[in-house]
Amino acid sequence: MMSKGTLSFRFAIVAAALLVVAGCGRSPTAKGPAPLRVWHWMTDREEAFTELARRYRQQTGTAIHFELYAPSDVYVQKVRSAAQTDGLPDIYGVLGETRDIASFINAGHVLPLEAEMGQDNDAWRSSFFPKTLAVNAFVPNNPQGIAPGVYGVPIDAMSIQLIYNKKLLAKLGLNPDSPPSMWKDFLQVGQLAKAHGVLGFVSGWAELWLIDCLATDYAIHLMGMDKVEQTYAGKKAYTDTEWLRVLRLFAELRDSRLPAEGIVTMVNKRAEQLFANEQAVFAFNGTWAVNVYRSMNPALEYGVMMLPKVKDRPMVTWGGAGSSFFINAKSPKAPQAVAFLKWLTSQPQQEYLLQATQNIPANRAAAEALPPPLAAFAEAIDAAVHPRLFAVQEQSAVIEAFDKGIQSILIGEATPEQVAEAVQSVKQRELSRLASQSAYGQHTVR
Repeated sequence: MMSKGTLSFRFAIVAAALLVVAGCGRSPTAKGPAPLRVWHWMTDREEAFTELARRYRQQTGTAIHFELYAPSDVYVQKVRSAAQTDGLPDIYGVLGETRDIASFINAGHVLPLEAEMGQDNDAWRSSFFPKTLAVNAFVPNNPQGIAPGVYGVPIDAMSIQLIYNKKLLAKLGLNPDSPPSMWKDFLQVGQLAKAHGVLGFVSGWAELWLIDCLATDYAIHLMGMDKVEQTYAGKKAYTDTEWLRVLRLFAELRDSRLPAEGIVTMVNKRAEQLFANEQAVFAFNGTWAVNVYRSMNPALEYGVMMLPKVKDRPMVTWGGAGSSFFINAKSPKAPQAVAFLKWLTSQPQQEYLLQATQNIPANRAAAEALPPPLAAFAEAIDAAVHPRLFAVQEQSAVIEAFDKGIQSILIGEATPEQVAEAVQSVKQRELSRLASQSAYGQHTVR
C-alpha cells in the first residue's frame, strides 16, 4: 500500500524484512504453457489475487502466477535487480517517483499502453478515475523526454486524509457530525483532548513520507501549485515567507499539544492501533486504513474529512492511484498481459477487490456504491495531488532534509527559520551538483 518518500520513493516503508514469496495458479515448472507471471508487494491482497487467478484460468484457460515480495523496500530491490539482467516478469509494479518510471521506460522495460487505452472510443481509458490514470501517464513535452501517453494500469485509488473518532468528539463536547474544518479550531481540540485523558492526533510520523504528504498539502493550499513547483525548480527559496508559514504550522501544532507524545518516533501501524482502540480523536492516514480499522475494531465509529483549512481557499489531498501494474515490453506474452489487465480492471473484478480488500476501485463504475468511509475518501480524488503529477520533481535529499526538519520542529529542537535555512542549504548543494553533472555531460559530448 499506500504508499516523495509511496509511496524515496516518497511512499517507501523504511523497514527490513525477510523475503516472502507467495504464488497462485500454475507453477512456472508445471507442464503445459507457462503462466503469466505477476510480481507484487501487496500483502493485504494475496488471498484476493489467488482467487482472481483461479477465476481467470477458469474463464480463459490462461494461468496466472502471482508472486509476492514484501515489504516494499525488498520488492523495490527485487525489481531493480531483475531489470539489470532482463529478468523482469510479464507484469510488475514500479514503486518510485516519476524519474524511476522514466528510467524503466527508457530502458525498454515498460510497454506503452496509449494505443490500447484508445481502442473502441477510449473504452479502457474512460473506465478509470482520471487522476489514477494520470499518475501513470506522461504529458507532451515532459521533462523526462518520454513519449506522451499512458504506461501503467491502476488497480485501485487512494487518498490520505484526516480521520476522526465520532464518539470521542462527542465526549469532548463537539459535534460528531461536524468536525473542526478550520486550522485554528482544529488546534483547540488539543487542550480538550488532554483534559479528557485522550490523545488528540496520531500518525506514523516516524515514517517521513507521511509528514511529507501533510506538509505538501498545506504548501499547495497556502501558496498554490505553481509556487511549489518554482521552489522545486530552484526559482523560489525555502526561506521565503510562504514556506516559513508552512513550517510554522508544525510549531503551532506542537504548541497546541494536539499531537500524541512521541509522534515523531511513531510508526504508522502503532498509530493505527491507537486510533482503532479509540485512544485518539484524529488520525492522518490513507484509504487502506478502512480495512485496517475493520480488522482491529469492527465497531469503530469514525468519519473522514479533508485537512482543516488555514485560509478560505480549496484544500488538496495526497492521492491518485494506489497500486499500479506495468507490462514488461520485452515479454513475449505482452498481448496476453494486456488482456489480463483489462480483465482485472473491469467492473466485476474491481467490485470483488473492493469487497475483499476495502480499497477504492480504480474503475469508476465499480466505485459507485462504496461504504461511507471509503465514499468519503473517494469524494476527494478529484482534489488529489501526487508527486508524479508535478511538472517538476524535488530532489530526494531536499525532501529528506525538509521532513526531518519538521520532526525537529515538532520536538522543539529547531525553529521554522532554522529548518528553512538548513533545507535551502541542501537545495543549493543539490542545484550545484546537478549543474556540475550537466556541465560535465556537455563537456564529454563535445
